[in-house]
Amino acid sequence: MDQARTPSADRKQAEPASTPPPYYITKQQELELRIKASQGVVMNGVPTSPVIGQSTSFDDYVRQLMIPTRVLELARKASSIRFSAWETEAIRALIAPGDGEQKGLLRHILEQKAAADDSHPPYIRVGCTGRGEYDDLAAQYGYKKSQEEDSPLGDFGSPIVLELWPAQHYSPMHSHGDTTGIIYSLSGQIDVMLYDRLDWDAEKVGLLTLTPGQCAWLDGTRFAVHKVYCPMDGGSEKVGPGNLLNNSGNFAATFHVYLNPSELPLVSAAPKPKDHTRDQFTFVDEKPPHKLVQFTTYSDLSWSILRRLMADHAARIGM
Repeated sequence: MDQARTPSADRKQAEPASTPPPYYITKQQELELRIKASQGVVMNGVPTSPVIGQSTSFDDYVRQLMIPTRVLELARKASSIRFSAWETEAIRALIAPGDGEQKGLLRHILEQKAAADDSHPPYIRVGCTGRGEYDDLAAQYGYKKSQEEDSPLGDFGSPIVLELWPAQHYSPMHSHGDTTGIIYSLSGQIDVMLYDRLDWDAEKVGLLTLTPGQCAWLDGTRFAVHKVYCPMDGGSEKVGPGNLLNNSGNFAATFHVYLNPSELPLVSAAPKPKDHTRDQFTFVDEKPPHKLVQFTTYSDLSWSILRRLMADHAARIGM
């Protein structure tokens, strides 16, 4: 991916002092970017839709036609996945603020992540294969790892990840390298800002919102650079650089699939992370001078543990 800065003034979007994170744009700019996304981002002279959905017009069909078949197949396989009411309520309780025994495991993980990295509000990655970096923390809540969970802590490069976005929390701008994948909304609401390259001054090419059942996509040359934000109610205090944790249990959940260029069937991750694959991404640091930073992907928690947490919570409240 070309990471060079573009010198032309019309491509550089300075950060206005009066506009807040995560996108540093005005209301007028937000409207313009949403219109651009809805009309399709022009690539090779053809408007291409960043969202996979049912075409409702001829123009929409043309935009959808430009989506790769391999991406459409990933979306089709994910299209029936949903969070039930009890799963949603369980995660809300586990992510909400609390003290002592009232504090859920997910909030505990968020606090530890915020203490370790103050560059942006944290979110939680749940690996659907292997173990998570904070699985051992679950032992404090009575959830010890099972015998099959014997892979190393913090497995990198999981092809399938569930991401939990507390309200008002967001990711830094980042690239998914040469992977091909989807971002499928399961619960709540997320905004996705698309950029033309990985640079703090990159051109913003579109802003879209995903709600349950909607799906965005990316590959090595299209929509690979983005920033994700949960616009839901985060409580009374604004989340941002000076306050990394909200005071609300509201959240969004997204399902992510990332395939490396060499993969048709899903295969095990390589023993070491490789550049421009799902094993290692690159992001722009939120803090000046906004350097490019390599990030070896890992999971915070394993799906097997989260599934037990949700089931136990549902049993306690009688759902």
